[in-house]
Amino acid sequence: MAAFGERLKEEREKAGINQEDMAKMLGVTPRAYQMYEYGEGYPRFLKLIALADRFDVSLDYLVGRSDIRERR
Repeated sequence: MAAFGERLKEEREKAGINQEDMAKMLGVTPRAYQMYEYGEGYPRFLKLIALADRFDVSLDYLVGRSDIRERR
């Protein structure tokens, strides 16, 4: 299973969004967002939910606990 940062980057790139715009959407600094993708930090719970909602994936998929992308 892929790590959170890898999945996050993959979903962001699929959506055609740059890191700076993702940071703005989440209300974090671009550096904070970069840290998520690089595996150096993790968003708080509500931001994780916002990310899963934005990409229309399950939380388990996003954090690497499942390879099933779809929400149930």
